[in-house]
Amino acid sequence: MKLGLSKVKSSDKFDYVLLALLVIMAITSCIAIYASFSIVGTNTGMHYLSRQIMWFTASFIVFSMMLYLGNDSLFQFAKYAYWILMACLVILFIFRILYTKLGVNEISLIQNINGAISWFTLPGFSFQPSEFMKIVLIVITAQIIDDHNKNKTTDSFELDFKLFIEIAKWALPPMILILLQPDTGVVLIIGISLLAMVLCSGIHKEWLWLILGLFAVFAIVFGILYFFNYDLLLNIIGKDNAYKLDRITSWLDPESNFSHEGYQQYLGLVSIGSAGIKGHGLHQALLKIPEAHTDYIFAVVSQTWGLIGGGIIILLCLLLDLHLCKIASSTNIMFEKYCIIGIIGMLLFQQVQNMGMIVGLLPITGITLPLISYGGSSIISYFIAFGITMNASLKS
Repeated sequence: MKLGLSKVKSSDKFDYVLLALLVIMAITSCIAIYASFSIVGTNTGMHYLSRQIMWFTASFIVFSMMLYLGNDSLFQFAKYAYWILMACLVILFIFRILYTKLGVNEISLIQNINGAISWFTLPGFSFQPSEFMKIVLIVITAQIIDDHNKNKTTDSFELDFKLFIEIAKWALPPMILILLQPDTGVVLIIGISLLAMVLCSGIHKEWLWLILGLFAVFAIVFGILYFFNYDLLLNIIGKDNAYKLDRITSWLDPESNFSHEGYQQYLGLVSIGSAGIKGHGLHQALLKIPEAHTDYIFAVVSQTWGLIGGGIIILLCLLLDLHLCKIASSTNIMFEKYCIIGIIGMLLFQQVQNMGMIVGLLPITGITLPLISYGGSSIISYFIAFGITMNASLKS
């Protein structure tokens, strides 16, 4: 730890590029939320903006604490955090049962937002355990992979499978609880981030082909059922999840259902398509985009500043991703390398999914745009991840 602290204090080792990118992203987020005032209303918009500034201030404090503590004891902290967050997820699951079976609509300290029970309401702010579980699982998985590679004496498929089982022991319980909230988006983010780490862990490349093959089979079977036996597919996934199929329908043909499930998809496409190169201008929004400050913040920026505004967001995301890749490739500590790979997988997937669903390339999933969308738990959890990354960068 002393080495880590001395590195932090060395000005020639400090990663000013990463810090500058995070500051620029924070400023951009606040500007984007300010641009949403004409959609969400000035009073509501000021509430979101002031709280977003508060979240970023708290996040930079957490980021500084991560630099002070270093990464040496990170795994031990992660294990403690894992069980605390698991307890939180179990409490949310119990309330989910009360909500669905007994009709209990409200319990103090627990929020039910659009049917998803994922938040605790504390004085002055909300807390979403699943956002922090994403980071904790990345840290735990990185340590599992590192220990596995250090201890193995041979290279076999059996050892690879044991690695998968060990990771699943930690990852599956929280993923199942999060899926039951229901929050499919976070489960997808966790799955992609852990998959990225596993694929870079040194396992046999045949596993990659197996995963791709299974994904292809799933996609083909799903497509056949969707287009030729929709009723059977609906029975398989359950009528309670029919809205997920409606989202796919809206994705394939936004105008077919734009007054219901396709409403967001349709408005997102129209808002971007009508903005042109320069956009409609600040607070000149022609369309009242739902979830303008969260899921559809990219549509707000594109509607306001057109192709130029959207291009700047994409450029910032790309610069951050490439810099993280540079740090991952230069660090010699494998535990930290695996952590950064998981962070990159998580970040990249969220960026692609969020912007992709807004421009109609991907179905709507409710995944926000990291560091740009409004949200305290998401921002703070990402700054914990960037603290880990900064500590790794200081040693490279």
